[in-house]
Amino acid sequence: MKSSKAELYVKKIRNGTVIDHISAGYALDVLKILNITGKEGNTVGVVMNVPSKQLGKKDIVKIEGGELKPEYVDKIALIAPKATINIVREYDVVEKKKVSLPRTIKGIIKCGNPSCISNYNEPVSVIFHVQQEEPLRLRCHYCNRTMEKKDILSQF
Repeated sequence: MKSSKAELYVKKIRNGTVIDHISAGYALDVLKILNITGKEGNTVGVVMNVPSKQLGKKDIVKIEGGELKPEYVDKIALIAPKATINIVREYDVVEKKKVSLPRTIKGIIKCGNPSCISNYNEPVSVIFHVQQEEPLRLRCHYCNRTMEKKDILSQF
């Protein structure tokens, strides 16, 4: 049954965060990165593989009662580089920002090379350089090991 109006898959939230334009199929990974299990008590809406003019298909995550902490934005950018973060208060979007993948990633993930100096108790910060955004390819600053999205997702 088609209607002339756009369909609303998940109701509006009063206060919280909406993460839109997540790469299709990655909403559950976003929840994992945010450490959201469903046991926290917040209402969480997840919509997957909905039509998108921009992406073809996309996922959306709505978190009632919680605003996204800044430290999670770069983590989300690793798996959903086109995502938009919307802060909602009293049903209105009061802040909207696109995530952006920085050229250098510091301290978010660890190197997959067990012999890398960053995996020893040395006073070095884990650093990756973005070689490619889509598909994601990162290079370790110290050992030059290349990591991809699947390697990163395994760490969360």
